[in-house]
Amino acid sequence: MRPQSLEDVVGQQHILSPGKPLYNLIESGNIPNLIFYGPSGVGKTTVASIIARRTNRALRRLNGTNASTADIKEIVAELDTFAAPNGVLLYLDEIQYFNKRQQQSLLEYIENGKITLIASTTENPYFYIYNAVLSRCTVFEFRPVDWQDIEKAVMRGFDFLRAESGAEITVEDGAGAYIAKHSGGDVRRALITAENCTAASAGRVTLELAQEMTAAGGASFDKLGDVAYDTMSAFQKSMRGSDPDAAVFYLAKLLAGGDLITACRRLMVCACEDVGLAYPQIIPIVKAAVDAAMMLGLPEARIPLADAVVLVAMSPKSNAAYNAVNAAMADAKAGRGKQFPRALQNVHLDGDDVAQKGQFYKYPHDYPNHWVEQQYMPPDLAGKTYYTPGDNKNEAAFWQRLQNIKGKKKNENS
Repeated sequence: MRPQSLEDVVGQQHILSPGKPLYNLIESGNIPNLIFYGPSGVGKTTVASIIARRTNRALRRLNGTNASTADIKEIVAELDTFAAPNGVLLYLDEIQYFNKRQQQSLLEYIENGKITLIASTTENPYFYIYNAVLSRCTVFEFRPVDWQDIEKAVMRGFDFLRAESGAEITVEDGAGAYIAKHSGGDVRRALITAENCTAASAGRVTLELAQEMTAAGGASFDKLGDVAYDTMSAFQKSMRGSDPDAAVFYLAKLLAGGDLITACRRLMVCACEDVGLAYPQIIPIVKAAVDAAMMLGLPEARIPLADAVVLVAMSPKSNAAYNAVNAAMADAKAGRGKQFPRALQNVHLDGDDVAQKGQFYKYPHDYPNHWVEQQYMPPDLAGKTYYTPGDNKNEAAFWQRLQNIKGKKKNENS
């Protein structure tokens, strides 16, 4: 049911109508390195396949969720051989899952033209694709498809299924429109629903059947819409608010929409910002869970992430270090603290203008309890306090220990 020509692609008229930039590039046959950016099921892979058929290059496909550097090396080994005499057109789906090293391994070949890269991503490429690759590519944004256009694809899909099966399939008025309206702008989802309706029917696809099959398909999740941002916000605030049930629900909502990266990022931020020093071991624990999730991919990624989300929600909370660095950054941005205490400067020669020469740094390890009183703050910030310990046993214990050492040392000096 996948379109075989640009004329059959529904939606994306802002780039695929005659005279529009991408249409003109494809028609010219001079295909540059491209990045297709947009939600799932709106035609990115379809357009890449149409481009591949119009070139005389060998087509190779990789998916960033499971491809490795070794897969790239295999493609590179084909260059200038009978397998790819005119170079390779590489379609790299979900490029956002490629790390920096993997993306950079393509640079030499997309630079000299032996590999033409067409990469697709559901994430903002300006955040997830490294600049060296991004600067060599032209980015085109694919948008969710209007339901009226999706209905055309659905009805064409039913025609295809009739021809393929040789059976008579009737579609009740309104069934195709209902499927299209409830696909969330995702053509692929709509076509899968049409196929499922055909398989579940006795030759007649009714509106009731379309409603049942659409409901079974789950709700739409637009990663670029307000619902997505509300879900991200609710996810982090539920963990901060120590509600594991709500936190797990919003995690599930993010993952059901395929937004693994956002779930991982928000989880890491919450562990550092909201739990922080109240349970400092949580940071490597959550990092390990995120690494495991990224290695596993969906759907299995939900398991380590659920462990980590519940742990963050149930942990004691402290934003003391978060507040401290925010206050310090405000002073730094305001230009305060430009001077350094002499004892802290890198060792260098004193000039003639310095009356008392020498660095005078006191090495804390040479003193009892590895502490000695000396000025660390810049002169104009002397005495400024950024960090106030949170009301949890970890920070309280460390803070009290430090105060005891400082008090004991001062008593000895007096």
